[in-house]
Order: sequence, then C-alpha cells, then structure tokens
Amino acid sequence: MASLTIRKLDDAVKAYLRLRSAGNGRSVEEEVRVILGELVQGRPDPAAPTAAMAPPADGPAGPSARSHAAAQASVTLIIGGGIAAFKSLELIRRLKERHVDVRCVLTKAAQQFVTPLSASALSHERVYTDLFDPGSEFDAGHIRLARECDLIVVAPATADLMAKMAHGHADDLASAILLAANKPILLAPAMNPLMWNNPATRRNVLQLRRDGVIMIGPAAGEMAEANEAGVGRMSEAVEIAAAAVDILRPPRPRPLAGKRVLITAGPTHEPIDPVRYIANRSSGKQGFAIAAAAQAAGADVTLVSGPVELRDPAGVSVIRVESARDMLHRVEAALPADIAIFAAAVADWRVANEGEQKLKKTAAGMPPLQLVENPDILATISKLGERRPPLVIGFAAETEHLIDNAKAKIARKGCDWIVANDVSPASGVMGGDRNTVHLLQRDGKEVGVDEIKVDSWPVMTKEQVAAELVARIAKSLEKNS
Repeated sequence: MASLTIRKLDDAVKAYLRLRSAGNGRSVEEEVRVILGELVQGRPDPAAPTAAMAPPADGPAGPSARSHAAAQASVTLIIGGGIAAFKSLELIRRLKERHVDVRCVLTKAAQQFVTPLSASALSHERVYTDLFDPGSEFDAGHIRLARECDLIVVAPATADLMAKMAHGHADDLASAILLAANKPILLAPAMNPLMWNNPATRRNVLQLRRDGVIMIGPAAGEMAEANEAGVGRMSEAVEIAAAAVDILRPPRPRPLAGKRVLITAGPTHEPIDPVRYIANRSSGKQGFAIAAAAQAAGADVTLVSGPVELRDPAGVSVIRVESARDMLHRVEAALPADIAIFAAAVADWRVANEGEQKLKKTAAGMPPLQLVENPDILATISKLGERRPPLVIGFAAETEHLIDNAKAKIARKGCDWIVANDVSPASGVMGGDRNTVHLLQRDGKEVGVDEIKVDSWPVMTKEQVAAELVARIAKSLEKNS
C-alpha cells in the first residue's frame, strides 16, 4: 500500500487516535501504521485505550470533545500576516493564564513575522500551517480545527483575511477554517489607517458584522510605518483575551447590580511651583482593577483618579484629578454612594505657598519649603454623617508593622474595612502587577482594636485581589440585607 486512507471511523475511535498520536509525536496516519504493526506481531491489543487516553464512555460530548475532556474552554487562534502578529504570542500567554486551551494556525504571511515553533512553545500544542498537510487532512483536519473548539480568534485580522471571509474564499487553511466554522468568531483587525478606511475594507467590515462576526478594535495610535498614525492598531493582547473570555464564559453573576460604587486610585501631585510637585510611586493599577471588577459585578462605578498612565476601565465613569484637594472635592460631588473604596495613595502634605514661578537656586542655598497637611479623604468620608456610604473601605500602604499600623488606622479613620499591603521596595507592589494584602474588618462602630478580624490573602495579581475584594463586598451586602 503506497498510502493509508481511513474513512467512516466512529467519533470515539477518532478521538482516541488523535490523543494517542499527539502523545507519541506522530501523525494520526503514522500512529495507525504503528498499531497495525503491533497487531501483526501479536502484541497486546492497543485498541483498548488506557485510562489516561480513553475517551469518555459515551463518546465525545459534542464537537468540542477536546476542550470538554480537559474541562476548560478551547480556542483556535488564527494568526494573520501583519506586523502585529508579534502580539499574538502575548495573546497565547494571556489566554493560557485564563485556563483556555489554544491551538494555533499560522498563515503563510504570518510565518514571516512569527515562527510555528514560537507559537507551539507557548501553546504547548502542535501548530498548523498547511491546508494540504497529510498528517492532519486524512480526515479533513481543517473541519476539526473549525469545529473542535469553542471560539475562533483571528489576531491580527488583516485586510486580506477579512476580505476572504466577507466573500467566502477558502484557498488556504485559515480561510477554509473560517468558512467551515460553526463557532463564534472574534476578529482583532490590524492594518494601516488608509487600508482600514478604504471603502472596500469598510464594506467587508459591514458584511462581516451582518454575518455575526464579533470585532474588537482596531485602536488609534502610531503605526509601524514611519510618520504614520491613526486607527488601525491591533488591540492589546490582554484586551483581546478579556473579550474572548467574555464570549466563552457563561454570563457572570451581577451581585452589585443597582449599587453605586465610588473608588479613588493613583497618586496625587502636590505642586511646589509650575514645574515641580510632591508625589509618590503609586501606579493606580490596584484601584483601576477594583473599578473594573465592580463594574463587571453590575455596579454603577465612579473612579476618581490621580495622574496615572492607565486606560479607563470599560463602562466606568472616570474623573481625573491632580491634587488631594481636587480629589476630595470630586469625591464629595460624586456622593451619594452605597460603597466607597479609597485605594488612592494620597500625599499627606503639600507646600503651604505654591510658587507662581519656578523656584531658583540662590546664594543663600535652598529656598525654604513649608509643608502643611492635606485633607484626609478617608477620614472625612468615614465621619460624614448622613451622607456617609454604608460601607467605607480604606487602604493602608505600610513599610513596617503592617497589621499593627492598619489596626490603628481603621480605628483612627472610622472606616469599616482596611486593605493593608506592604509597599516596601523589596515587595515590588508599587508599580507592580502583584499584591499581597490583609483584609481587616470590624462589625459596628465601637469594636476595639483587638477585636478587628484580620484575613491574610496569598500573593495574587492585582486583578485577582480586586475580584476577591468585590466578592467579599457582595457577600457582606447579601448578609446585611
């Protein structure tokens, strides 16, 4: 026999063959030859799968047997041929972080920017590039790639790929998968602004949206080409991953629906003169993450932020301020609220007399700077009286005696909860992506310091801290209701 062709196999047998061949690093066709050879030599029957390899007793649960067997969602990621393809490698990592299986398909053009080896190393899966690959097409592999997943993501989605989709072309593996798909499709367009605004592309985009294709982006910004800017940049990997998860996961509960949440974030800048200011190292990441988590939980969120370099969370009303006095004014104007979370690292002091002109060096030495105390936003709102939010949460950023200082702060400020974290340089919290926090809670206003409950959390990303804090808030509201 010059070749081996197998047709009309039971789905359970197909699933077993794919699992076994993948485990042994062979094509399905090669694996069948090995099994037949073992049978001829009188070895134990390999057709009885081991517990580790066997498909479910009732066969694959629908067309997504691979993802269901792994008990997590699965994505077929098509990487198009554009300079933004390098972001697709970060996208694989972001999807894997969210417990999503990823199988990659690279177009011929995409391989000019990223290699199959890179995508395979990050996805821990074989990468597919050829519509006529004998190792995968013996049983129409492009159909399996289109069906054995929960979502197809195209990133970057080039003008050429979108044109093929809009007009039903299928002359390579990527376009064949897209034409054969019966799963949701998420496109992340990326191209030069003139290409994006070309009437042909606009027609194709309109047609794809009519066909039910979901799109994220493109964003505005600098292009790879010199002196080019405009709308056409591919969305960031973390944004695409979040959009994919929103499609994959069932609708999340909205325990804070109908609640108004007020959050502060970031540092404040206290001016010394027109060009200098007093500040701290806060990045605002934790406060922004809390705002996004509260919005996802259904809350109407107002975020009052000091100067940060972060994008506004989707669906959140963001108010930008500079100084502590500006922040307090905007916080008071945003009341009433059901929940107030003060995550901002507000500067404790400001210069008493701000210079109208830049302060100059003099022969007498450094000009004197008299400092005065800034308003205490957390204490002001905690002791507001009738306009006080029912739940007020503060943050304690300490470099020593963390729990003792946090307990003293919750008693002194009059808030209900304190989220305490160590911000000493060795912790990497200031400006970093991870946090280790301790939640201090008191029930009632007259609880003594020794009676404050302390709950220490493990190291988490700031997004995980935010999600856990919002979950605790929702649970507390449910209990008190």
